[in-house]
Amino acid sequence: MINEKKVLFSGMQATGNLTLGNYLGAMKNWVTLCDEYECFYSVVDMHSITVRQDPATLRQRARNLLMIYIAAGLDPEKNCLYYQSHVSGHAELAWILNCFTYMGELNRMTQFKDKAAKHADNINAGLFTYPVLMAADILLYQADVVPVGIDQMQHLELTRDIAQRFNGVYGDVFTIPEAYIGKVGAKIMSLQDPTKKMSKSDENPNASIYLMDDPDTIIRKCKRAVTDSEAQILYRDEQPGIKNLIDIYGACTGKTPEEVVKEFDGKGYGDFKLAVGESVVSVLKPLQERYAELSKDKGYIDSIIKNNAEKAGYVANKTLRKVQRKVGFPDRIR
Repeated sequence: MINEKKVLFSGMQATGNLTLGNYLGAMKNWVTLCDEYECFYSVVDMHSITVRQDPATLRQRARNLLMIYIAAGLDPEKNCLYYQSHVSGHAELAWILNCFTYMGELNRMTQFKDKAAKHADNINAGLFTYPVLMAADILLYQADVVPVGIDQMQHLELTRDIAQRFNGVYGDVFTIPEAYIGKVGAKIMSLQDPTKKMSKSDENPNASIYLMDDPDTIIRKCKRAVTDSEAQILYRDEQPGIKNLIDIYGACTGKTPEEVVKEFDGKGYGDFKLAVGESVVSVLKPLQERYAELSKDKGYIDSIIKNNAEKAGYVANKTLRKVQRKVGFPDRIR
């Protein structure tokens, strides 16, 4: 608890371009959470280097992501938006937690197997122990809740196991985090393969709508979206392409699937795809305009980076000092 509120932690990697799926599925719903929780949103740039990155590109993408957080409506006065690499406690706690994590547990992580297969030329120790850094990210802020997708659930379970193991030895040190089950964001699928989630790392540029895509590009991608030959707009699993477009339109307009089906009853796929594209354009326009303003205001963004790193560092250090004392590290002489 901080300021009598429960703590929420979430992080996002600064690799690739964020998609409409990231926004509608997660960020859009984060805006009001600060009323209920003390929120920490980290740009997890330390996680990014488990895969080789161009340094200048990584730096720029980290800054871009921070600006997108703000442009999406996260108030940097009410939420702590910061770079993971600016708070050394993440790495320090990760080392200690490594010593309380078993090789067998890390061997079972499905994401390691997936990423190792994708990056067979660079299977490094960081890729293997990355779930421990993720545990440190969460436990450092004594997070009560973590918004996680199904693909990250295994990592949250490991975080809970590590925290319970540490507490079992040293007493009540860490808050045991729960998965945040709040308002469920829309699950947006790929425009080219609607059985797969829309991804920022998809190799097909027509599969994902990126937050910074211009209106013409968005409309073009929606027009090219894979559908079927049924020629009727119905919300059912047998028509995954149409179902996905209905979800996108509904998330952008606030309408239920039933309302969308009724609205487009008797209309053709061409009209529907155009309407979907236009609804996406109107949702992303204010975000894109705010982002353009922020990108011109270097001083303001720099001040947020500095102030929020200090705020995150203060909270992180309280946990870290407690943990260091528990494991037997000597007190610092002040």
